[in-house]
Amino acid sequence: MILTIWRHGQAANAAQDIDRELTETGLDDISFGCDQFHQQCEMRRLALPEIILHSRWLRTAQTADIIGRQFSQAVLESAEALVPGSRIGDVSAMLDPLLEGGVEHAILVSHQPLVSALIDHYLGDPGRVAALVPGGFAMLRLDIAMAGTAELMFSAQPPEYRAQA
Repeated sequence: MILTIWRHGQAANAAQDIDRELTETGLDDISFGCDQFHQQCEMRRLALPEIILHSRWLRTAQTADIIGRQFSQAVLESAEALVPGSRIGDVSAMLDPLLEGGVEHAILVSHQPLVSALIDHYLGDPGRVAALVPGGFAMLRLDIAMAGTAELMFSAQPPEYRAQA
């Protein structure tokens, strides 16, 4: 399965962390990043996302909505395993049925430090991918949700979103 791990876009301050909305820069970055991501999928002849799982927090839901507009065939779902404070084991347990069910490409939209911890865990090579800034993502090939089993396909960060392997 292709697993794309995407950090939510830049968000404004709010009285409650859960209620932080994307800024104009965050909205623009995610929109441009989606275009670049789509181009990379087409250029590499990769399966388009079938499912976009996201934290229920506002900024991740907004990020997932933008991605979902670019990939209208994908199902959008909120997932408790992606809220701040979640553990890698929670995410792996969530991924197991997707892997077993034959999903070809899933996107996870979540928060730091979880997004970078997931990348480091699945690659088994901490720091190989720079910590994701708001709007950044990494695409992995993953056949089993265990440490050190993934292969990095590429990663990209705003504002340029240049694919890096």
